[in-house]
Amino acid sequence: MPVTITDVVLRDGLQDEDVVVATDDKLTIAEALAGAGVRRIEAVSFVSPTRVPQMADADALIARLQSYRATTQISALALNSKGIHRAVAAGVDVVHIAASASSTHSTANAGKSSAKAFEDLSKAVAGYPEQRFLGGVSTAFVCPFEGIISPARLVEVAEQFAAMGIRTLGLADTLGVATTDHVLASVGAVRTALPDISIGLHLHNADGQALTTALEAARHLDIEHFDGAVGGYGGCPFAPGAHGNLATEELVAHFHSHDVDTGIDLEQLISAASTVKRILAESPTLTA
Repeated sequence: MPVTITDVVLRDGLQDEDVVVATDDKLTIAEALAGAGVRRIEAVSFVSPTRVPQMADADALIARLQSYRATTQISALALNSKGIHRAVAAGVDVVHIAASASSTHSTANAGKSSAKAFEDLSKAVAGYPEQRFLGGVSTAFVCPFEGIISPARLVEVAEQFAAMGIRTLGLADTLGVATTDHVLASVGAVRTALPDISIGLHLHNADGQALTTALEAARHLDIEHFDGAVGGYGGCPFAPGAHGNLATEELVAHFHSHDVDTGIDLEQLISAASTVKRILAESPTLTA
């Protein structure tokens, strides 16, 4: 049973570190990931450099990653119409648009309510009918402000993405505290409501349950797409209590030990994680 893993350390990992990684060093990380057989990389987010200075070189990095596109899909996150316009202009393969299942988290993360966020995203998406988009739902299962997100609420959000024409959807356990049973129930509800939508999981790992959740989702719900970040770096800077991403090397090792193929070389991936650790240690700290 094969699965596909997108590594998000360049985006979701670096945005939560208190350092600024040089563009050349980000390219070194991308090269290490591609060398390990990672065929999907989320490289940047097109957001305000004032709010997220770690992403200030987004346009420059995408331009320099163009040579990887023959073998590696390069995606970027956009939280609003301005970000979408920038991502499309930069030539990103897949624009990852995100909205929160929680309106309170949406206000903290994107500066507007969920309803306003969807209105803004929908108008921008409609302007690019040839562009590939991935819909992402933040706090899909648990919100730091509103608590448990019900499967019914998640279905409502998923349906809003589907109404835009989005056919690939990633569901994020932003805090990393959702139980396996809750994730499976919610994913099952979305699949029942929207059987034509391809679903992926973006898991953070607070209580060590994310590996079990991923394997159960692959086995019992045929989920084929997962996110990870080498080294387990990352999290949401606008979600209090958020924990780091599920480490890609741990996810690959767990899948391989249960006969789930990822197409990734684990030894080289572990080396890539060491490269990230070294670069972060050598990068200058953010100035206030």
